[in-house]
Amino acid sequence: MRDLPVPARLYLILVVAVGAGLVVFSSLRLSREEWLAVLPLAALVILAKWFASDLRAHVNISVGMPIAIASVILLGAEGATLVMAAVVFAPAAARFSTRLFNAAMFAITATVSGLVYEHLGTTLLGPPASLTVWQVVVPSLVAAAVLEVTNGLLLVAMIALSEHVSPLRVWYGTLAESALPMFIYSIFGLMLAVVWSYAGPISALLVLAPLMVARWVFAEFAARQEAYEATMRSLIKSVETKDLYTRGHSERVSRASVLIGRRAGMREDRVASLRYAGMLHDVGKLGVPTTVLQKAGRLTEEEYEAIQQHTVRGREITKDLEFLGEAIEGIHLHHERIDGRGYPLGLKGAEIPEFARIIAVADAFDSMTTTRSYRGARSIEDAVVELRNCKGSQFDPVMVEALVEAVDAEGWDVADTLPAVPPVPIDALPSFASDDDDPTAAGQLGLPSAAPDDASELVDDASVGGPGEDAS
Repeated sequence: MRDLPVPARLYLILVVAVGAGLVVFSSLRLSREEWLAVLPLAALVILAKWFASDLRAHVNISVGMPIAIASVILLGAEGATLVMAAVVFAPAAARFSTRLFNAAMFAITATVSGLVYEHLGTTLLGPPASLTVWQVVVPSLVAAAVLEVTNGLLLVAMIALSEHVSPLRVWYGTLAESALPMFIYSIFGLMLAVVWSYAGPISALLVLAPLMVARWVFAEFAARQEAYEATMRSLIKSVETKDLYTRGHSERVSRASVLIGRRAGMREDRVASLRYAGMLHDVGKLGVPTTVLQKAGRLTEEEYEAIQQHTVRGREITKDLEFLGEAIEGIHLHHERIDGRGYPLGLKGAEIPEFARIIAVADAFDSMTTTRSYRGARSIEDAVVELRNCKGSQFDPVMVEALVEAVDAEGWDVADTLPAVPPVPIDALPSFASDDDDPTAAGQLGLPSAAPDDASELVDDASVGGPGEDAS
């Protein structure tokens, strides 16, 4: 706990205090019959923590969730609060403070969800009378949704305070994928509650077997996602080793692309693919000679053409990675321009795939707001001005405004950019200063005479002034 920032520590103390109060209050109000149901359900929750499936960092889906939903349906708010607080005794979490926070968070979640269920439906402890769908199924699904949202909000707040990141970024980045597992687990929770109301604790055996199959499916999905991530990390590391000034660039372009995609109303499955495209947009540099990437001085026509080929090489490298899907065209075509003066195909306007139009904006924004060897980082405000100046010529106006709105709403962490430094004289630049993402580098170091009159066809952004002006 000592390694947490002060706001996160205060938040943890608040959540634990509220959760503890709810546990004490609930324990004083249960009947003997309710305690006889709480104890075996609590034991199942503790056991279920051994079988949690990680979806993302900080987030896992446990087979305890159906038990939580069943306890809400069977016992209402007070009984469910005690059942879920039992997670404090689960040995899966390494630190006691983590278990304490989780227990308190689940207690609060169970209380809120249970109160919603009690208001809408009827608890099922004991053989139920004749009940309609509206008295059980609908309240159960609503309570499950409330449980997920409440749990998500409490968890997002802790992660955001602990890691100084945008709550919206945490919500979309770590919790959106839990919606489908939670819905399926809600159905299992309802099944468990109904069977339990007739058969008692033995019913758990009838429901938990198919539940474990579902858990295995989600675990396989999580393992496959991790394999995809490992593949991307390996490719990105190779690119960054070869082209030193792209270090961290891929992650930032990916994040900016996701901001644009969500602001533009893109479906979440496409946003996930867009994230891959942003991460791997420069992977084709693996096919560009290192001597060209690291050259200081004027590029020959052959070297200029080799740089341009990185988009084609990127498509060749990624075309067999089926999980990338739509991302492959984004990787291939992110240097196209709205006015048709881009490469590799010279596409124009709506001919350019949406992913490529998004990455072009994100790529330019990151290039402008990070420090390079020959100039300091531009401010976000200056970068926005340059992007807007290039709307309709190089960049899709819709995507530019989507990025501006997203950055205004969620911010762009200054800590993610390198501190600005005074420009370095050309003759003092290291050998790896040739930066094909930045028009200042291209303009200063020189393109062959056959190249376009500004560096914008080579890089991600357009010159909007005289020589040396950049919109990277």
